[in-house]
Amino acid sequence: MTSREPTGFLPKDVDARVGWKDRAMVALFAPFTAPFLLKSLRGGSKSEKRRLLERLDLPHDALPHLGSWKADTGLLHMIVDTIFEKKPGRVIEFGCGASSLVMSRALQIAGGGTLTSFDQHVTFVEKTGQWLRQHGLEADIRHAPLRPAPGGWPGLFYDTGPIENIDLMVIDGPHWTLHPMTRGAAETHFAQLNPGATILLDDANRPGERMIARRWRARHPEIDFTLWKGGEKGTLIGTRKP
Repeated sequence: MTSREPTGFLPKDVDARVGWKDRAMVALFAPFTAPFLLKSLRGGSKSEKRRLLERLDLPHDALPHLGSWKADTGLLHMIVDTIFEKKPGRVIEFGCGASSLVMSRALQIAGGGTLTSFDQHVTFVEKTGQWLRQHGLEADIRHAPLRPAPGGWPGLFYDTGPIENIDLMVIDGPHWTLHPMTRGAAETHFAQLNPGATILLDDANRPGERMIARRWRARHPEIDFTLWKGGEKGTLIGTRKP
């Protein structure tokens, strides 16, 4: 299944390695997270999706389905704004899909830069790469199996290997059903952010991501964090100080 297809309320699967403590946290957070998930099913208005495709000069059917656990138009417009303004040399993405297509095209228009995207699903990685190539785009879409989250974070995170010289980091995975704070482990790559680099954490209005934001703010005074409440799901924006 690729991001060209509709998706449901829950992710493709739930990793069998998720322990009972993490499952208990998911159950505890579920009633508070559900309203944000329901809102995210919309994915943004048709007019905003049309405007996004027009500014990227992509066919009208390039993004037939948004919403659910995919990026919404608010985040996608913000990504395009960031790439056009800052022209990042290296973009790192956790969780491939619609955002990979948008970033690849935005980088192409901006005149350069590379995208490396990580996802735990082999089939998803392969089909996302095919999807990009159908639009004349290229990116390094890599399979990264999940492992116990490093850095003292709960849940699971991508086993990426070393990553260096990051100018833009987009965090849209793994899914919260591994643990509401599982994306916090992206912090273990903050040391490789270049001065002035940008972090974009999707779903930032959700309770788990708000807890992540508080911990990041306390641990990383070298990064300025602000919460943008727009779009369907909100975005935490981090900027590493020069």
